[in-house]
Amino acid sequence: MFFLGIDSNVHRTVVVALDLELAAVVAEGSADHQCLAGAPSGVREQDPASWISALDSAVRQCLSRLGPGRDRVAGIGVSAQSHGVVTLDSDNRIIRPAKLAGDSSMWRESEEISQAFGGPPGMIELTGNVIASDGAPAFLHWLKKNEPQHYQRLATVLMPHDFLNYWLTSSKRMEFGDASACGLMDVRSRSWSEPLFNLIDPRLLERMPPLCSSRGAQGPLRHDLAASWGLTGEILVSAGGGLSMMEAIGAGNVSAGGVTVRLGQEGRVSGVSAEPIIDPRGEVNCFCDSTDQWMPTVATMAATDPLEMISSTFGWTSAQLEAAVSAAPCGAEGLVFLPPVESGDYTVPTRFLHGITRENYTATNLARSAAEGVALEFGHSLERIAELGFEPKHVHVAGDWSRSQVWRQLVANVLGLPVAAVKGGDGAALGAALQSAVTFFAESGEDLTYQEIAAYAAEPAEGSRCEPNLEEHERYREVLSRRQFLSESLRGSALS
Repeated sequence: MFFLGIDSNVHRTVVVALDLELAAVVAEGSADHQCLAGAPSGVREQDPASWISALDSAVRQCLSRLGPGRDRVAGIGVSAQSHGVVTLDSDNRIIRPAKLAGDSSMWRESEEISQAFGGPPGMIELTGNVIASDGAPAFLHWLKKNEPQHYQRLATVLMPHDFLNYWLTSSKRMEFGDASACGLMDVRSRSWSEPLFNLIDPRLLERMPPLCSSRGAQGPLRHDLAASWGLTGEILVSAGGGLSMMEAIGAGNVSAGGVTVRLGQEGRVSGVSAEPIIDPRGEVNCFCDSTDQWMPTVATMAATDPLEMISSTFGWTSAQLEAAVSAAPCGAEGLVFLPPVESGDYTVPTRFLHGITRENYTATNLARSAAEGVALEFGHSLERIAELGFEPKHVHVAGDWSRSQVWRQLVANVLGLPVAAVKGGDGAALGAALQSAVTFFAESGEDLTYQEIAAYAAEPAEGSRCEPNLEEHERYREVLSRRQFLSESLRGSALS
């Protein structure tokens, strides 16, 4: 029996075919899609139609490689980026391009909404999270103010994976995980925040799809689409979810205490919790996951910038950068890469290197301090989540850098926890396939838990486990404390 997992991210769509009996991915397909060219500075948009084209192409590739096995496909799951509101009119036509994560054109609208509820503390009380400058509330408020001709046509609001699910099944719904990430939901009660909707437009709530459990099925694949793909029988589409939620499933983090760390351009630390974890300071986002639990999360955009800066300066390949990191001692002889400091005017953040001396200013120490800066940011994130009552048990890493033993060991030493890599490096598509399998068996009246399928089909990559060096962990705790003090001092100066 095969289950297809679809991951539609910012740059491309990946489809994998999971052979449940072998607990292995046996076929893959992929297709790229790009941001719209020629956009003004600060604007990042994509045509949702390009996601459909890429999905269709990637599925056909995957099924072609699966060969006769396509007759045994039983279910499909979809993972997608958690930003990019899709607006449909009454005829279900796309009204305008979707704005992506990092689009800075809506920050004034996000500030207006936040201030209407008393700033960040008021937003946290209302929804459990601060408002994002590129999130759904800001976009819908922006659309109403700046493109009233488009807003008047608005009949349905969908997140990216909801839109793809709708194309697959003709059914509109939104599961708890992606709904929590869009910023319009009270994560504690898993319900739409009516005061927030009333502020933007009291009629807006009528344009939202129904909220549903992440464990429920989206519905059967459209018969015409199944026939076009050469699939037979009724193919069940699961609820799906956002990238971070599905990546956690693919990493096998489906029980309380599991931690997923994404080592990539977007750095992210997220846990699985049986209860909502709300941060009164707003440093930690509280999302719902895609198994009907909660997911305390800290995301860092451009997380690997320090590594790319150092590589560019010295013209190093990834392997040369790793060698340089390994050649320098723990602590880089006092060099510390500090977190980026923003002045509050949405300009490019400034980075600082602290502790430079004639003796320690070497290429290898620069590389080590950059790598440690990335890992220490993860350490700070997990430390804050733990302060709120979360108890981390193990760490699985995903993303491009997760394949490197050097980076895994560094993260283990900073966090003080065992670290292992996700199979294949990026588990969102695998997570979507696993969710599809759990949903299929539930709908068939058979009991298959997420814990059972994770233990069977989402084990860490063989030989990837790294145990922490506790002596270096204690050293990094000291560095982290000093780093945060320096960072807060610089931030205070920048905002004064």
